Amino acid sequence: MANIQDTDTIAAVATAVGNAGISIIRMSGGNAFDVAAKIFRGKGIFTEYPSHSIRYGKIIDPDTGEVIDEVLISKMAAPKSYTTEDVVEINCHGGFITARRILDLLFRLGIRPAEPGEFTKRAFMNGRIDLVQAEAITDLIGAITEKSSKVALSQLEGRLSQKLNRIRESLVDMLARIEVNLDYPEYDFEEVTINECVQAINGMAAELKSLVESFDYGKVLREGLNVAIIGKPNAGKSSLLNRLSGKNRAIVTDIPGTTRDVLEEYVNIRGLPVKLLDTAGLRETTDIVERIGVEKAYEAIDSADLILFVLDAQTGFEKEDEDILDKVEEYSYKVLFVVNKTDKTDEEKIKEIRGRIPEVIEISVLEDHGIDVLEKSILDYANKSGIDTDNHIIITNARHKMLLTEALDSLKSALAAADGGMTLDLISMDIKNAAEKIGYITGHEITEEIVMNIFEHFCIGK
Repeated sequence: MANIQDTDTIAAVATAVGNAGISIIRMSGGNAFDVAAKIFRGKGIFTEYPSHSIRYGKIIDPDTGEVIDEVLISKMAAPKSYTTEDVVEINCHGGFITARRILDLLFRLGIRPAEPGEFTKRAFMNGRIDLVQAEAITDLIGAITEKSSKVALSQLEGRLSQKLNRIRESLVDMLARIEVNLDYPEYDFEEVTINECVQAINGMAAELKSLVESFDYGKVLREGLNVAIIGKPNAGKSSLLNRLSGKNRAIVTDIPGTTRDVLEEYVNIRGLPVKLLDTAGLRETTDIVERIGVEKAYEAIDSADLILFVLDAQTGFEKEDEDILDKVEEYSYKVLFVVNKTDKTDEEKIKEIRGRIPEVIEISVLEDHGIDVLEKSILDYANKSGIDTDNHIIITNARHKMLLTEALDSLKSALAAADGGMTLDLISMDIKNAAEKIGYITGHEITEEIVMNIFEHFCIGK
């Protein structure tokens, strides 16, 4: 990663590489306009174009006069640009060759290739966005459902930053008042009492606690929920995978043991990104290939966030079901019991299952019955707190959770110190630590190592 003080002009393709209608090449830095003027030929002179305008013309090699492409070129003068620097965007025809030739031309004229995330890093270093907003850009690009996109957009718009800044400013203000009282007792400043501090800290601790608790759901929205579908052979696991995914992804037959490997399918369940894992039927078998499939099924159970244990309403509760139930007993906290084929059974068989497992979700994949109830149960499991993504601020980043937890621990330590009769100067140490931890999230407290670690995971061109 380049040093955070770098101010040279950079360029990269800002769109996905490959055959497409358009590719966008972005330049940012002090020489962007001069270089653009050397290679662009259109009506008028590029350097005289007004900011935030777009013009049609051609990219020409200034050494040979060769036309490389017909383009649209945008000009955005500092500081009203993404990076707050002079920015030029060249909209050329998509494909590998044209974009590569234009980039090579820019590099030959002294422009440096941008490193991963360098445009966004400059936006942060120049004060246009904070670290929370910078990280939200990556989440927005990688969002795979509307809900995850909304959460990322909320952070990009600054809702989380505003909340954290308000809490941090309150802590800093409290510290300032404490220090004035301690350092200048002879002056007639309003005295800060421990009770006032405790009341304020309790309020801020509650807000941090709410944010920390939102992480479990936020992580699922960002990374997805791994759901393993298990059960004895021929219980309807593959049929359920096909129904939830809307595809004929898995082979379905009446022959037990058809599924031999773990099949993966990514689906959107009510805005929740879910990776479904269809596993081999769990049973004792002498078939070597099927046995390997069973072993992989148990590995999927270990790693899954949620298990759908599918039972067969036609057969009722059998010994194979009992054996599986014994083996997943330690995972009971993450199991939903699903009774399939309710269209092909009598009530006694279902009662038999209910007698062993009281809480079941009854479905019929064939008749599309109960699928909506199952989908809601999956969503409720992922969102145990019932968080409303439209109105609740959610954290999705593990770095944020770690620092918020540390800040919350510091506030708890301050409250414990106050309860133990400690003086304000000792309590202020924990308050200061909490403010610093929140500052590391937003970028008020920052090191080059943190900047490098965050932006090196960005794609080039962003």
